[in-house]
Amino acid sequence: MAGLWAVFELGREEEADRWEVEALFDLCFAPGREALSSYRLREGVSPIRDLCLVARDEEGIVAGAIRYWPVRVGRAPALLLGPVAVHPTHQGEGLGGLLIRESLAGARPEWERVLLVGDAPYYRRFGFERLSGVKMPPPTNPARVLGRALVAGGWDGVRGEVRRWEE
Repeated sequence: MAGLWAVFELGREEEADRWEVEALFDLCFAPGREALSSYRLREGVSPIRDLCLVARDEEGIVAGAIRYWPVRVGRAPALLLGPVAVHPTHQGEGLGGLLIRESLAGARPEWERVLLVGDAPYYRRFGFERLSGVKMPPPTNPARVLGRALVAGGWDGVRGEVRRWEE
């Protein structure tokens, strides 16, 4: 992990980074990514700026980025992780894991829980597990709805539909 800090500069995503980060997301995800249910939860809602990170390589180019958004699960506040992306030239170097670990560490103690839609085998290493009783808007495969408690008991009794945060 210490070696990654020597290669990448991690910092908070600033407004000036927006277009470069969006270009990275466009490169890493399929066309039409903004039609996914998780994007509908983000519409008209500001991301949690303190948790949105950008990793730049030695040349200052965006190599990876992660964003978080506030949502509600039933009545309970939660973080929605995503997207997280690593430029293809840096995949397999541990940068995605670095972004996830650092951003989750920054989410405590203000937030109690975080969820995402993703591949359980990958996210399990960061403490995520399948959530039962938490329903993302369709069409979302329930097996891909994962969560992690950021405090002891953070998901205890939290059930219901994931809804947009009303600012």
